[in-house]
Amino acid sequence: MEGISDGMKGYLVVNHFLRTEKFEELYQWFVEAGQRIGIQVIIKTNVELMTCLGTGAVKEPEVSFVLFWDKDIKLAKVLEGRGYRVFNSSDAIAACDDKALTHIALEKAQVPMPRTWFSPMTYENIGYPDAGFLERIEECLGYPMVVKECFGSFGQQVYLCHNREEAVKHMGRNVIFQEYISSSFGRDIRLQVVGEQVVAGMYRYSENGDFRANISNGGKMKPYTWTAKQEALAIKSVKAIGLDFAGVDILFGKQEEPMVCEVNSNAHFKNIFDCTGVNTADFIMEYIKKMV
Repeated sequence: MEGISDGMKGYLVVNHFLRTEKFEELYQWFVEAGQRIGIQVIIKTNVELMTCLGTGAVKEPEVSFVLFWDKDIKLAKVLEGRGYRVFNSSDAIAACDDKALTHIALEKAQVPMPRTWFSPMTYENIGYPDAGFLERIEECLGYPMVVKECFGSFGQQVYLCHNREEAVKHMGRNVIFQEYISSSFGRDIRLQVVGEQVVAGMYRYSENGDFRANISNGGKMKPYTWTAKQEALAIKSVKAIGLDFAGVDILFGKQEEPMVCEVNSNAHFKNIFDCTGVNTADFIMEYIKKMV
């Protein structure tokens, strides 16, 4: 085992206001994974790294890299502008944080995915007094359709709508409307990608009648041996968004053809560790060491 004397140091940026046991455990895994290969991982919160703009002073990096495990995109951009190598990049995190931007990037790369529309831009004090635009979406997707808030995690803010009344109920300023893939009801795959490698796979399934398979919504899990086509699709999706690592959720289309549901830049990998025994933190730290 190599020692910390190798000298490489990096920041692990976490959210100051999200310090629950569930997340703290993950942060420690990164620290320990770094130790195993001679990298000192220093935990910093986004509050600790707040900085004044407009001073003209550009800070020289004190560390070799930043592992950005937060969604404070503005801070990530500041760190990049001041010379830090940030994993994942601010643009990639932003594209994943907004599900509409995720699917725009996937379409550009011709990645198979459910047919997707996004809500037209409106203003908070106006909303949608006229929802007539839904007619075009209904003609394309029909019912049931999936309505997702653009910003959300762990399968939350995702709704299966059976009519316009339900769609309007869940229609905020920032949502996407997606084709319902009935062949994937209550089941999907999570593939963990680091660099150009799938390092772990998990089959998620629901036995409680929920169309979502997320573990946080009561789904179950078991190890999964992915196919070559699923692997290629996951890696292509990560590349399309410019990510270094991600969790890619894949649905089962017709004849079990894979299609991408979501891509998660900061995929919480505790469940996939419990399911497969694979610690994604080790792969991420090895990847960073190779890239820096």
